[in-house]
Amino acid sequence: MSSLSRRTSHSVALRRLAQASALALAATLVGCQSTPRVDDSEHVRAQNYQARFKYKPAPLAVKPVEQQAPQDVWERMRSGFTLQGSIDVNPRIEQQRLWFASNPSFLKTAGERGSLYLHYIVERLEERDMPLELALLPAIESAYNPMAYSHAHAVGLWQFIPSTGRHFNLRQTNFYDGRRDITASTNAALDYLTRLHDMFNGDWLLALAAYNSGEGTVSRAIERNERLGLPTDYWNLPLPQETRDYVPKLLALSQVVMTPQAYGVNLSPIANEPYFEAVAISDRLDLSRVAAFANIDEDELIQLNPAFKKRMTVDGPQQLLVPTAKAQLLSSSLSNLKPEELVSLQPQKAVFEAALAEAPPAGTRSYKVKRGDNLGSIAKANRVSIKDLQSWNRLPGNRLQVGQVLALRGGNAPSTAANRVAAAKQRSTQYKVRKGDSYYLVAKRFNVEMQHLKRWNPRSGKALKPGQTLTVYLAH
Repeated sequence: MSSLSRRTSHSVALRRLAQASALALAATLVGCQSTPRVDDSEHVRAQNYQARFKYKPAPLAVKPVEQQAPQDVWERMRSGFTLQGSIDVNPRIEQQRLWFASNPSFLKTAGERGSLYLHYIVERLEERDMPLELALLPAIESAYNPMAYSHAHAVGLWQFIPSTGRHFNLRQTNFYDGRRDITASTNAALDYLTRLHDMFNGDWLLALAAYNSGEGTVSRAIERNERLGLPTDYWNLPLPQETRDYVPKLLALSQVVMTPQAYGVNLSPIANEPYFEAVAISDRLDLSRVAAFANIDEDELIQLNPAFKKRMTVDGPQQLLVPTAKAQLLSSSLSNLKPEELVSLQPQKAVFEAALAEAPPAGTRSYKVKRGDNLGSIAKANRVSIKDLQSWNRLPGNRLQVGQVLALRGGNAPSTAANRVAAAKQRSTQYKVRKGDSYYLVAKRFNVEMQHLKRWNPRSGKALKPGQTLTVYLAH
């Protein structure tokens, strides 16, 4: 074969090899492009297949965080304080706060007394959506002492005077005084504060000022400032000094309660649960006998039921307030008592009759307004001043209504046969004070009112000393 033929044959072979290589490469490239689509499809199917049978953990349920109820009544009160928001630094509040910080024993003692009543008061305030600072008002009024009695003849935790008490249906007899009733007086006080709040267009500070000095005093102060073009908020009103101090005192006390540690005050915890329950009764009972029967501390039972002035359930509601732990047992025990057994819990006949015959406190009486009466004629007839009449009855002016009942103190009341008979039934005795005696213990021993004992012995001082002689008036 010639060299030309060999070269031509070699070229053809090379060309065919190149074409075959090109075809192989093209096939390879086509294969490379189609393989991923097949693999992807299979992979997706495999994943879906596995997903159908694979365990999936349930998503975690996110529960809302439940706010736990406070364990302490003080803490519960703090959460409902609303009167401080709009008050800046105020020297009148600072002055009162300094007094509380300098006298930490006051709040400690008041808190111990109030531990019986605070849960009930806070619950009633919350029901009415009222500021919980108002639960501290009895600390200002009476230091949570339901037996408290003021020179203005105000009585009880909330310090109702006789006429205001009657206006809010707090019954007052020789056996029962609703102004001392823990539940009745609390509800009456909140009714009164609500009325004042509405009267002064939702201003709690003006309502509190009126609770202290009367709505007429506050209204007249507002009218005066309006005439002079002056501000009519509480802080700018020309009010009596007692009332000027009254609201700052409450606000200062609430600030101390908010952060007691900052002021060196130790508030003993008070369980955020009812301290007492009402037990229904249907018979006249002697509190001392009930206490012994139910194994309840006698002083505690009296502190829960101070409205029964003679320690007998007469003239008041048909219920007793009893420590929660003893309420159910006492209720079931009373319902299961036989009539002859019930007699053992009732007052002795002689004691009841003596209490029934006891005269009202000397100098304390009432007068029902008749047609044609006015303050001047009533004051003159009873030898008292018009100013005293207005003060005793919190009268904003001179207007009276027929049938209105006025409280009268001192002076000379017209003598009546009933008064003469009641006075004749009293006799006096002398008691020599022993070591450890107090007005409370002596009054308890003779079954008389502590404030009467103090009034009968005006020179005995605030604290009794052994050897002193006290005069005590008893009924025959």
